Amino acid sequence: MRFIKGVCFLLLLLTGNSFLYAQSNPIVFGSEMELNQVRSGSKNKGNRINWINVNTNPDTWKKVKDLLICAGHPIGVMRSEKQYENFILEIEWKHMEAGGNSGVFVWSDANPDEKSRLPGGVEVQMLELDWVNQNIRDGVKPPIAYVHGELFGVGGVETLPDNPRGTRSKSVENLCKGKGEWNSYTVVCVDGVIKLSVNGKFVNGVSKSTAKKGYLCLESEGAEIHFRNLKITALP
Repeated sequence: MRFIKGVCFLLLLLTGNSFLYAQSNPIVFGSEMELNQVRSGSKNKGNRINWINVNTNPDTWKKVKDLLICAGHPIGVMRSEKQYENFILEIEWKHMEAGGNSGVFVWSDANPDEKSRLPGGVEVQMLELDWVNQNIRDGVKPPIAYVHGELFGVGGVETLPDNPRGTRSKSVENLCKGKGEWNSYTVVCVDGVIKLSVNGKFVNGVSKSTAKKGYLCLESEGAEIHFRNLKITALP
């Protein structure tokens, strides 16, 4: 009996965090539709999207009416219940703290790195404008491009940037808004190509992504951020 209790205790220690995450109920947020539903003018509002906590705390994410609120701690993600290949993602977001950091991963494996706690995929960056002022190193301020919707591969995923800043792609215009203001992203993902519209204008893109199918992951990275009006249109 002692042996059995010992084995059970050891298993609990080894799997404790995963067990806690698994017990969190999925959060329902956003909707998805097929392209033919959009074309036909269907009154169907689409299917609800379930989100699964991957490696954050049960209270990191919460729904308040139509808002999804991320507390920002700990660093990690939650993922969509299903994977997507070709699609259009529409989402609105606003940071509640100066210098806040977040993003959405597309074509993600939803398998977090042990050190960074973030998964592989292509990240669509969501930074608050003061981030560049809060991350000065040796007197050098990071490029303003950081905070206006950069695109880049993570976790071994490679892309070809439309507007290179090293391996990242920077937006050709600075259109993001600051703390307390809503931003709107439209992200078109087709056959390894991604195009990003920021607040109504396409300003960034990558191509030749080595990942072309995967989960969507919403990111918790140190600061409160709100999301609303998430819609996915599945493409052929």
